[in-house]
Amino acid sequence: MHWDWARPRARTLVTCAVAVGAALAVTAGCSSPAAAPATPSASSLHPSAVTSSPGTASASPASPSPSVSCAAQVFGRLTEAQRVGQLFLVGVTDDIAGPQTTAALQQYHFGSLLLYSTSEGVTALAAATAHMQSLGTANDGGVRMFIAANQEGGQVQQLTGPGFSVMPSALTQGTWPTATLRSAAAGWARELRAAGVNFDLAPVMDVVPAATAASNAPIGALDRQFGSTPAGNGAHGAAFITGMASAGVATSAKHFPGLGRVTGNTDFTADVVDNVTTPNDPDLGSFRAAVVAGVPFVMVALATYTLIDRTQLAVFSPTVMKLVRSGSGSGSGLGFGGVIMSDDLGDALAVQSIPAASRAISFLTAGGDMITSQSLAPAQAMAAAVLAKASSSPSFRAVVDAAAQRILAAKQASGLLTC
Repeated sequence: MHWDWARPRARTLVTCAVAVGAALAVTAGCSSPAAAPATPSASSLHPSAVTSSPGTASASPASPSPSVSCAAQVFGRLTEAQRVGQLFLVGVTDDIAGPQTTAALQQYHFGSLLLYSTSEGVTALAAATAHMQSLGTANDGGVRMFIAANQEGGQVQQLTGPGFSVMPSALTQGTWPTATLRSAAAGWARELRAAGVNFDLAPVMDVVPAATAASNAPIGALDRQFGSTPAGNGAHGAAFITGMASAGVATSAKHFPGLGRVTGNTDFTADVVDNVTTPNDPDLGSFRAAVVAGVPFVMVALATYTLIDRTQLAVFSPTVMKLVRSGSGSGSGLGFGGVIMSDDLGDALAVQSIPAASRAISFLTAGGDMITSQSLAPAQAMAAAVLAKASSSPSFRAVVDAAAQRILAAKQASGLLTC
C-alpha cells in the first residue's frame, strides 16, 4: 500500500512485497512477557524455516520437549480462531485504544496492528500501544503483537511529534554512506521502540529508473526510492534493515516484484500493470540484498506483472510467491524463508472488485502468510471467511496453520512470545 495523502484521515502505508519463506524451524528461547520485550539482536530478527508440519491441535501438550521451539509450543496452545487472527495486520481507528479496536481484538484475535498517522509524539503513543499489547495478550494466550507503522522518511513518515526525529526521504538517505544510514536507522528504531512500535513497514526496495521517476506515482514521484540502481538500492536497503534490527525493530522489504516501472498507484488505481519486469530481472537484486541482510518480512504488490504471471495480481499469484520462496539467494528466486505479507487487501482500489473473502483466501492459497488491511471492516469479513474455510477444509487449515507458524516464528525472533 502507499500513503493516502488525498484523504482527510491519513492512511497507513502498507507496502507491497512478496516475502519468501519455506516453513520455519525455530529453536531459540522466548522472552518474558514484560511490557517492552528485551531488544533482540540484529540476527535474531530473521526467523529461520519451520520444517515441522503445522498441527491442528488447539491445546498444548502437557510437557513440551525442550527441543520444541517456543513458536511451536505457542502454536499448539492456540485455538484455530486465534491462529487465524495471527495472520492479520489490521489498521486501527484514530482512537487506537478505543472500544472498536477492543471489540475487534476480542472477537477476531487480530495478531498485529497498523497505526494511523499521529503527531502526538513518543510518550503519548507509548501509552496507547501498551494498552493495545495488553488487549492482545489477554485475548491470544499471551502472544504479543507486532505494532507497525510506515516510517520511511520524507513524505512517508507516519509518526511525528516530540521524541521522533524528522526523517529525510529515502532518496536523500540513498546519498549517504551505508554506515551513516545504518546508524541513523538504529536511532530511528530506538524512537519507535520507545513508542511501543516494533515493526516498520520499510524499506522500499523498488528500483525506479531516473528518467521516469516523476511519472511513477507510487514511488518516484514521492522520493521513496533509495536510488535508480539495484546495487545502490540493495546496499542502502540492507543498511536500513540491519540498523533497525540492531535496535529491535522488524522491517519489511517492499513492494515485490517492484513498483518502479508502473505509473499508477494501486491504492487509487485499478489494473496497474508492469510489462517489463521478468523473473530473472536484474532489478530484483535489490530485494535479494534485503533477504541476504535478514529482512523478516517481504511485502507483495497489487500490480500485475505480465512477464511473470499475466493472469492475476502478484498478491494472488502462486508464480510470484514461488519466485520469492525458491532459490538460495541467487538466480531467479530470492530464497526467502520469512513471512510473506500482502499490500493492503482492505481499502486499496486495486482489489475492490474482488469480494473481501476471496482476497484473503486467494492470497493464502497462493502462498502468502500475513494479510494487511487498512481498516477493520474488511479485515473482519476476511477473518470470518478464512476461519470458516479452515473449519471445513483440512487442506486449507494446513495452509492457515503453516502461515501462523511462520508468523509466530517471526514473533519469537522479536521477543514477543512467552513459553
